[in-house]
Amino acid sequence: MEALAERVSVPSMENLVAWMQRKAIDLCVVGEEQYLAAGLADLCRAAGIPAWGPGQSAARLESSKLFAKDFLFRHGIPTGWARESTSAEDLRAAVGSYPAVVKFDGLAAGKGVSVCLGESDLEDFIDRAMVRQTFGPGRVFVEQYLDGPEVSVICAVSDDGYQIFPAARDYKRQLDGDRGPNTGGMGAVASGSLLDVGVRGLIESEILPATMNAIKSDGLDYRGFLYFGLILTSEGPKVLEFNCRFGDPEAQAVLPLVRGDFAAYLLAAAGGHIDQDLLSFADGWSVAVVMASKDYPRKSGRGEAIVGLDEVVGAEIFHSGTSRDSSDGYIVDGGRVLSVVGQGNAREKARDSAFRALASVKFDGSQYRKDIGTLHFDE
Repeated sequence: MEALAERVSVPSMENLVAWMQRKAIDLCVVGEEQYLAAGLADLCRAAGIPAWGPGQSAARLESSKLFAKDFLFRHGIPTGWARESTSAEDLRAAVGSYPAVVKFDGLAAGKGVSVCLGESDLEDFIDRAMVRQTFGPGRVFVEQYLDGPEVSVICAVSDDGYQIFPAARDYKRQLDGDRGPNTGGMGAVASGSLLDVGVRGLIESEILPATMNAIKSDGLDYRGFLYFGLILTSEGPKVLEFNCRFGDPEAQAVLPLVRGDFAAYLLAAAGGHIDQDLLSFADGWSVAVVMASKDYPRKSGRGEAIVGLDEVVGAEIFHSGTSRDSSDGYIVDGGRVLSVVGQGNAREKARDSAFRALASVKFDGSQYRKDIGTLHFDE
């Protein structure tokens, strides 16, 4: 980002807001869940700076999974059952069969959920979340395992108005075939054609209006993106989770499909108005493949040289865990290093574009899934 914008070091959110006031910043887009949970959007609005992102109270829909579950239950929005556990023994007793879903209540960088296929997976979660407290102190619970394909529906929400963006599907597990541990996301597919008409109709007629009414009923300050993680069960779509931001890697797949004046759109929405005339969405498909460092997600790589970026054609590269070395080359500086994104009028063409570009990029220990854009689709 430093090639495009000025980097600013500020010791606190209050200092950040003061800096924005001095610079007469027109709009703050809060994309980091930690800042949403800590109330940056509230501080901006109090200072008279338009902010795109929900207030701290509403951000609990993401920062506390149990808060989100209670929200869903109270308002009759389709979801799976959940039961909080106060001890490891209680959690073991609550898991009656496998597969079982166990979750850490708070933010955990996408790693606080475990789909346990057996006792060893459950014991690993207990060790990380309850014994070593890898994610910090917090509550845990067991949730109903919902069977079916997963899909992400992201809306821009501004008071009583909202707009749906192209649907996406992400791949959370590390390895092909949805094996291995959960990660922050190893890739995503996005398209306006991802959902069939019947499923989209159910989501738009049942889940989305009920959620918007619930937000209004609870008096939640919501101007920002609202991400619905949904499972398409045999009983219909059910809400798995909320994010109060665009989501990663879904953003890398969805945003290349956006056409129009995105900055003007967000500024208007931050002021309380969804102006759908400012945006349109491209037909076709977008496929994002994450290149991760060696040993991710157990630990993050550092220092390996990245080569081949200047050879990529026909695709977009989004940097995540990268930095510069002394000779101004790119090196690995994190777990999920890059996202390679291809587009096409058909899913297969978008996928081919992404993987063709990915073949040009190399660094020691790189890993990526080879079934992004094929798994969970009828071939």
